[in-house]
Amino acid sequence: MSCVSKKNIVYFQNDNINQSEVSNSYKTIFKPDDLLQITVTAIDLEAVKAFNLPAVNYATATNNAIGTPQQQSYLVDNDGYIDFPVIGKIKIAGLTREEAIQLLRNKLDPDYVKSPTINIRISNFKVTVLGDVQSPGTFTIPNERITILEAIGLARDLNITGVRKDVYVIREIDNKKIEFKVDLLSKELFTSPIYYLQQNDMVYIQPNRSSSQDAAYNRNTGLFVSIGSIIVSLIAVLTR
Repeated sequence: MSCVSKKNIVYFQNDNINQSEVSNSYKTIFKPDDLLQITVTAIDLEAVKAFNLPAVNYATATNNAIGTPQQQSYLVDNDGYIDFPVIGKIKIAGLTREEAIQLLRNKLDPDYVKSPTINIRISNFKVTVLGDVQSPGTFTIPNERITILEAIGLARDLNITGVRKDVYVIREIDNKKIEFKVDLLSKELFTSPIYYLQQNDMVYIQPNRSSSQDAAYNRNTGLFVSIGSIIVSLIAVLTR
C-alpha cells in the first residue's frame, strides 16, 4: 500500500471548478418500472376519494380486508403508462415531476376535482454501487435526490485499490444502457451530467491493476500447489 501514489488517491485535486457550469438543480424524470405514489387533495374531500384508493389485503376465507390500508402505488409499465382511477391510461414516462403533475391536473380540473393539489413520489428509487468499495450494494433513496459522491458514501467509500480516475455509471435512457465515465480526481466532477444520479443508476469502481493481478494470483495459488504436489509424488514413485 505504501507504493500507492497520492496523486491516484486524493479526490478533487485536479482542475478548477467552472462555477458558470455548476448547477444545483435536479429534475426527476419518470421511467418504466417506477413505482409511483400519487396523492390528490382538494377542498372537496369527497371529490378526491376516488383518486386516493387505499391498497388493502383480503383474507382468502372471509374476503374481509385485513391489516392497515396502505397508499395505492402505480407501476409505470414498459410502454410508460400508469392506470389511474377513473381517468384510465396516462403516459408518465419521460415526464418530469412538474410535467406529470400538470398533466394530471389538466385531466382532473374541473371535470372531476376543482383546483386539486397533486403530489407524486417514487417509492422504489434506488441506486447500486458495485466494485472496489467497502460495502457494495443497492440503496433505496427516500428523497429521490442523490449525488454520485453520496452514493459512494453509502458504500463506505472506495478501497485504497479502487480506480478513482475512471468511475463508470450505467444509466438506462430510452430502453438503452448508456455508459458514462467520471474522474473523482478532478473538480470537473461537479459539472458532470451524472453528478446527480437517477433512479436505477449503477456505479462501478474497478480495482487497480496491482489488485487485479494479486486476486488472480491468489485464485491460482491453490491450483499450482496441488499440481506441484502431484508432480512431486509422481517423481517420488518413479525414482523408487
